[in-house]
Amino acid sequence: MEILQINLEKGWRGGERQTLLTACAQRDLGHHVEFICRAGAELSLKAREAGFTVHHARSALSLASWLAFNGARFDILHAQTAGSVTGAVLSKPLHRRPIVFSRRTDFPVKTGKFLTRLKWQSVDQLVAISQAAASEPRRLGITTLIIPSATLTIFPDTDRINSLLSTHALTGKRLVGTSAVLKPEKDPFTLIQAAARVCQTHPDVVFVHWGADGPSSMAARARIAELGLEKKYLLLGFQKNPEQLYPALSAFVLCSISEALGSSLLDAMSLGIPVIGTNTGGIKEVLAEGRGLLAPVGDAAAIAQHIEWLLSHPASAQEMAANAKQYVMSEHDVHKMAQKYLMLYANLSR
Repeated sequence: MEILQINLEKGWRGGERQTLLTACAQRDLGHHVEFICRAGAELSLKAREAGFTVHHARSALSLASWLAFNGARFDILHAQTAGSVTGAVLSKPLHRRPIVFSRRTDFPVKTGKFLTRLKWQSVDQLVAISQAAASEPRRLGITTLIIPSATLTIFPDTDRINSLLSTHALTGKRLVGTSAVLKPEKDPFTLIQAAARVCQTHPDVVFVHWGADGPSSMAARARIAELGLEKKYLLLGFQKNPEQLYPALSAFVLCSISEALGSSLLDAMSLGIPVIGTNTGGIKEVLAEGRGLLAPVGDAAAIAQHIEWLLSHPASAQEMAANAKQYVMSEHDVHKMAQKYLMLYANLSR
């Protein structure tokens, strides 16, 4: 099967990683996959490094133009972002190929509902990565299939872990970590406030936060300074493959206000790290049935209590983590995800 994976995002986040994972697994299963990405984007570079043919488009309109002339040679067009599905739909009368769109957010449609519904109706199958991500298209009357995101086997990097511990004088400390860009919907302030509570009674605990700067960066740094947490809450910035460092953690926390799934949680769970998340979106699906601890959105006290419980009950925490690891291996395997997409592609391209 000839497959085109489409993703025009500039950065490298969960959706871009899932795009590359999907393509690699589909190639492993014997199919020919190409990409169209934004020139210079991290996904474009990584796809080329992985040996894929990569084409470039600057916008939805330039994507539509490229697909009008080239789209017909593929059996399926898989749009991985909202912008990319726009270009695929605009050019559909010319390329006439089936379009799959993977929705990776759970944001409600507040404006432009008519145009959004029309766009979603124009794809051949809308796929959501969780029930939370599916709720909005279903509300608008769009038939939506669920195919969860996946995670690969992660190999811890001992050298990087040792460097982390020595560089920041963390040897002998118990680490609580998170991985999230510093922006409002990731709510770094709740975790910072929870850290202040935990560190009052647990002087050996240090919080480490991997993630690129964003709109909340300055306020987060100011809040850390205000609470006197400069040595207790470390903003470590963007790191490639931060999941390779997770084995250094005693617990992993995701405090998002809104989250369609939470791929960083899946990574931590796959490594047997006890996890805590907010009771929202896809997080509550991932952490259901005792796979992690849930707290109300914005509730720093509840987050702190959960962290303290995990630190104080290591045997129970590891039992929970083992259950979560087994779940991830079973339900979020990358080749299972790829096969589900391939079955869908086959049905649509008949």
